[in-house]
Amino acid sequence: MRRVTFTLTCLTMLSIGLLAGCDSGGESALPTSPAPSSALATSTEPSAAAREAPPQYRHPLPGMPPILPGGVYAADGPGMLQIALRREPALIYVPDSEPDGHTTVISQRTHRVIRVLATGSLDQHITPAYDLKRLYVEASESNRLATINPHTGRMTGSVATDRPYNLYFTPDGRQAIVMDEQHDHIVFSDPHTFRPDQVVSDPSCQGPNHADFSANGRYFIVSCEFSGSLLKISTLQHRVLRRLHLPMPAMPQDVRLAPDGKTFYVADMGRDRLLTIPWNRFRIAHAYRTLQMPHGIYFSRDQQSLYLTDRKSGAVQVFDLGRRTFTATWRIPGGGSPDMGGLSADGRTLWVSGRYDGVVYAFDTTSGRLIAKIPVPGASPHGLLVWPQPGRYSLGHTGNMR
Repeated sequence: MRRVTFTLTCLTMLSIGLLAGCDSGGESALPTSPAPSSALATSTEPSAAAREAPPQYRHPLPGMPPILPGGVYAADGPGMLQIALRREPALIYVPDSEPDGHTTVISQRTHRVIRVLATGSLDQHITPAYDLKRLYVEASESNRLATINPHTGRMTGSVATDRPYNLYFTPDGRQAIVMDEQHDHIVFSDPHTFRPDQVVSDPSCQGPNHADFSANGRYFIVSCEFSGSLLKISTLQHRVLRRLHLPMPAMPQDVRLAPDGKTFYVADMGRDRLLTIPWNRFRIAHAYRTLQMPHGIYFSRDQQSLYLTDRKSGAVQVFDLGRRTFTATWRIPGGGSPDMGGLSADGRTLWVSGRYDGVVYAFDTTSGRLIAKIPVPGASPHGLLVWPQPGRYSLGHTGNMR
């Protein structure tokens, strides 16, 4: 394994060429990385449509699936499940971030706990594989990724991985990115064996944990929780392109790219703000005031709204993407601690973990009404996964699908 510590490099992403295996700076794609499945592979030859695409979609990462008309999440509409996923049971997988952690499996239909899996200690998030064939539980203290078969909802084994807190996959499927929050490492790895290839670390980033990729897949933005900062990293070069320091007491959490690919949204839990970053300028364009401790970000299936969980306020806020304003607040009767989760395949239910209350919440996205509050074993349910999900492939986290 090579460890690389990068210094600031100011690069202009708009000047990236379309040559296969080249990025800004002219480096070659990693030849030893496994190719994506044939179903998702795509030519790197630019089509007429690609040449005429809006700027944020141009010069796509070589090997990533083609960008579809309709935006970043064009394949994530209500019920748009891949054929292979249509027979999988509709379940909720809930990791528990305790030393004796485990994963609780809940039926979306009955709202009942159907089993508890011994996935490891300090379970953080549950992540679908790039090809959607398995699920991974980031068992941080156990130094492993527990594997789950989504056809059966049962554990199948584990892969040794140093302190995994979160997990992502590059848009071409050639590499996994393990967020080792404890050691301040962003680890590029083989997406199947998770054998490390390169480690990106930067003095400005303490506690790397959440991320999302640009519309063309050429770079991704990482939130650094404990240093109140963000990094912009080249997908191919594995190099820090830019750094962004936020005013203290910033504590950036979830990062998500808007459906039109023009804006990154960042939940700043330390300052109670929802931040926006333009895709082509690494700066804060706007900071919207939120309720207390915003944490998770999710987009509605119609791509019109953003759902923001406010951990300390016991509420979910609805942000209108077109009007750029909050339009509704869904409060948990009696209070709560909504943390991380995701939408049902039809988009009608938002499932969220209750981080400090040992429960899972379910909100009706039409009315905003709380329709379920399900007790789970353990005191700290964290990055739960709703499965199955619409989309062609997984970029990681708790189901960042495209």
